Amino acid sequence: MPAARRHPVANPALQAAIQAAQLPYARVAQAIRAVGAENGRAMYYDAASIAHWLTGTVPNAAAIPAIVEAFTRLLGRAVTAPELGWPDPGPVAVNPWDGDPVAWVTRLGRDDMLNRRTVLTAGLYTLAALNLPPTPAAAARAGQPRRAGGGDVERIRAMTAQFADADSLFGGGHARTAVASYLVAEVTPLLHGTTGAARPALFTAASQLAYLAGFMANDACMAGLAQRYYIQAVRLADEAGDPVAKATALRGLALQAVEIGHPDRAVHLAEAAAAALDDSCPPRVRAWMNGMRANAYAAGGDTRAAIAALTQAEGQVERAESPPESQWTGAYRRASLEHDTGTTLAALSDLATGERHMVDSIRVRRGGERRSRVLITSRLAGMQLRQRRVDEAAATVLGMRADLPLVSSARVAKELSALRAGWTGARSPGSRVEEADRLIASVTR
Repeated sequence: MPAARRHPVANPALQAAIQAAQLPYARVAQAIRAVGAENGRAMYYDAASIAHWLTGTVPNAAAIPAIVEAFTRLLGRAVTAPELGWPDPGPVAVNPWDGDPVAWVTRLGRDDMLNRRTVLTAGLYTLAALNLPPTPAAAARAGQPRRAGGGDVERIRAMTAQFADADSLFGGGHARTAVASYLVAEVTPLLHGTTGAARPALFTAASQLAYLAGFMANDACMAGLAQRYYIQAVRLADEAGDPVAKATALRGLALQAVEIGHPDRAVHLAEAAAAALDDSCPPRVRAWMNGMRANAYAAGGDTRAAIAALTQAEGQVERAESPPESQWTGAYRRASLEHDTGTTLAALSDLATGERHMVDSIRVRRGGERRSRVLITSRLAGMQLRQRRVDEAAATVLGMRADLPLVSSARVAKELSALRAGWTGARSPGSRVEEADRLIASVTR
């Protein structure tokens, strides 16, 4: 703990929370910064900031939700702003597993379109939201009874495919608000009071579109918004009785947890995704889930479980009979398996073998998969940099010169920014590293 105080404590509630956490101020500040980083917000709080708060200074209202989430994690129980001695910054966050998923998707879509600030503050990524409840009964919702037809379902599927193609080509930062607008204006109104034989297919189509909205939000590093879209996609899939749609959305939550840095939660979610599948699900779908399980186990350092899951995924891809284009599973095929293998091995510190799989994944990617190709190539450069092959990493980045300006992806930008930080000492004038650095600067500013 810091040295004796020169100013009296004016916030005993905050002091009690810090004492309960049994951590020095610097570690508490680190936890707060981590929550901010998960949600795409740079927070510069340090031990001195916490000392100021103890003397009565109140943090910026927009930062209080992140601080509350950090203390919730540190103390292992739900915490509120008043319990830390501060005024409540706004309405208490609602559990995204409660209420009507149709109302949730409508609200998320409207916020996504119109109020980015609301998304960043009220839509915080939380660990509590990753606690999966039992499958609930379908929500009761208002609306005049109506019969949804096959035409409604086909239109939504066709538009989802168009949006997914745009996402693959240009990244989640492009046209995300158009997806939100379509959800709110065209899709959720169909879900109120819907009856008829097409009802399950309609809810499946809505789940798939909500998943895509979450995937695009995650690609834009809007973690809280993505988490809530994914959760509602799970709930809509439950209402449809569709195991593949449910597993897809749970997999999205697992992937997000891996990328943010919560491997234990990722394993739980990846296992839940695999368990959601029934006996009718084809091998290609099972392979997709097992690839995710491998990544989650590797992130947690469980080598044996990760390799076992990869082995299962490889065997299932080899046995798959259905063409990948017919599945709503991200068209999981050999290129996807190679990427999962590469990231798994890299997480297990086998960089050389992981690199070879990443190269193979990039090599067989199709032209329409520009964002995936750029993201995987950026990760490949990171692997090369970790092996101290700085010039080769720079050459890998320069190989993306044509694609980078076309991709709007905060995940890609994050990978590239890490490269710049990692090769700082090698940026000599006229070097390949300097050239690659200029390219990255031109597309990430």
